[in-house]
Amino acid sequence: GGENIYCAEVENALAAHPDIVEVAVIGRAHSKWGQVPVAVVVLRSLPGAVDRTSLGPSDLNDFLSTRLARYKHPTAVEVVDALPRNPAGKVLKTELRSRFGNPANN
Repeated sequence: GGENIYCAEVENALAAHPDIVEVAVIGRAHSKWGQVPVAVVVLRSLPGAVDRTSLGPSDLNDFLSTRLARYKHPTAVEVVDALPRNPAGKVLKTELRSRFGNPANN
């Protein structure tokens, strides 16, 4: 089995990234670990900000290296235009899990 990872802790660390506007972290099924963290992010769209296709796990690993234990780092980054929300403004993580929670390659 794996270690316990709390999504809110990872989200708070990623929210400090200068090119990330919003973030949600979900679990993706993994054959060995049960689940691994995946970051779903909305990127800043200002001149000079990172291109939406160029922010990957290695970039986040560098950023998170002094903020989180290595096993808590996201194994994938999914870039979206907006996070799905309910009428009260809460992020719909069930929708994100449906869209991004299935393993592509373990």
